[in-house]
Amino acid sequence: MRQSILAATQFIQNQFPDFRPRYGIILGTGLGQLAREIDIEREIPYEQIPHFATSTVEFHKGRLLLGNLSGQPVVCMEGRFHYYEGYSMQQVTFPVRVMRELGVEGLFVSNAAGGLNPAFQTADLMILQDHISLLLPESPLRGPHSDSHGDRWPDMSDVYDAEFIEKALAIAQREGIRTHRGVYVSVPGPQLETRSEYRWLRQMGADAVGMSTVPEIIVARQMGLRCFGISVITDLCIPETLEKADIRKIIAAAQRAEPGLTFIIKHLVSSL
Repeated sequence: MRQSILAATQFIQNQFPDFRPRYGIILGTGLGQLAREIDIEREIPYEQIPHFATSTVEFHKGRLLLGNLSGQPVVCMEGRFHYYEGYSMQQVTFPVRVMRELGVEGLFVSNAAGGLNPAFQTADLMILQDHISLLLPESPLRGPHSDSHGDRWPDMSDVYDAEFIEKALAIAQREGIRTHRGVYVSVPGPQLETRSEYRWLRQMGADAVGMSTVPEIIVARQMGLRCFGISVITDLCIPETLEKADIRKIIAAAQRAEPGLTFIIKHLVSSL
C-alpha cells in the first residue's frame, strides 16, 4: 500500500507543485455547498488519480479539490467511497492516507445520518463527540502493518478533537444554528435498518446512524490527525413514528441544513 500512497500523492503534487494543504475535508451525501466556498486552484477527477476508487453513489461528484478555505490551504473530497459500494475498507480510507502524505494536520468529515435521538429534528446538525465502530464488518487497519501508517494499536478514547468541538458549538450557538453533540454509529449498509435495529442502536447509546465516516476517522487518528465530524440529520429513525425513507426528502433535509454546516466549518477553519 505504501507505494500506492506515494504514487497517488506524487500525481496530485505534480498537478499543483508546492501546494501543502493544512486540512482535509470529506463531504457527504448532498453536502456540496461547502465546496463552492473553496477558492479552487486545482480540480482532479478521482478516476485520474492512481489507485483511487471512483464514487458510484448519486449526489457524490467524485472530485478532489485543492485550494483555500477561510485563508487555509485545504484538500477536499467532493464525494466519498463506501464499503457497500463493494470497496474494501482499505480502498475506502485510501484517500485519507494520501491526504496525510500531502501534509494535512486535521480532517473535517461530514455526513448525512438518521436521527435516533428523540430530541432531534430533520435538518438539525450533530457534532460527533464519539462513535461506535463495532458493527462494521472489519477494521480499516486490518492486515499487514507499516510503521508509516502510525500505531499498530491506536488509542480511540478521544477520537474527536475537544477544541474543534467546543469552537464549533460556540459558532453554532452564536448564529442560532440547531446543533447537538452526540454519538454516531456506523453500519455497513446499504439497506436501512428495521424498527428493532433502530431501537437496539439507540439502546447502545447512539444518537445518529449512517454508513460512512468512522473508517476514515479511524485511519486519520491512527496517523495522528486532529478530527472533527458533523452529521446532518436527514430523517428520523424513531421506531414508534418511523416513516419509509424517501431519498428526495433526505436530500431536501440535507440542503436545508447545508448553510448552517457550511457556516460552522468555514468559521471553525478560520479560527484555527
